Amino acid sequence: MNEQHIEDIISALYDMIQDARALPLGADKCILERDKVLDMLDEIIAQLPSELKQSRTIVESRNELIGQARREAESIVRQAQQKAKELVAQEAIYLEAKRQCQEMYAKTQSRIAELRKASNEYMDDALRRTEEAIAQSLGEVRDTRVKFRALTEAQEARNNESAGETEN
Repeated sequence: MNEQHIEDIISALYDMIQDARALPLGADKCILERDKVLDMLDEIIAQLPSELKQSRTIVESRNELIGQARREAESIVRQAQQKAKELVAQEAIYLEAKRQCQEMYAKTQSRIAELRKASNEYMDDALRRTEEAIAQSLGEVRDTRVKFRALTEAQEARNNESAGETEN
């Protein structure tokens, strides 16, 4: 089956059920191509892990971004410390270098905090959207199962009634 979104597959299942031929004397029962329905359900199941994989990729990207920012911060701090050591000879220059180092460190820490906050917000939003998509798909699958069960139970009840009338 070609790549389709979960919503498209579920919609196709609904259409297939609605367009299915009714059984004689069973208006609420229909004939469906079992293999086709099972293939569609398999496709839904196959696509759910891809959305989970996408979430993992986002988490890894966030962690990589934080790691890169940390390395950048450490590099900046090392550079500032080296510069400060070179300027030790003169007290005024040394104090200025130390101040700059602290300022760079504070800016770096601020930048790390900003990047962490932005990546956490991005991650939270991406996970929320993924969760909503999965929840919606799961809800649609559950609704379809409930409807399917109701149709099956109704048909079984009719069959039982028919069997009881036949015996009498």
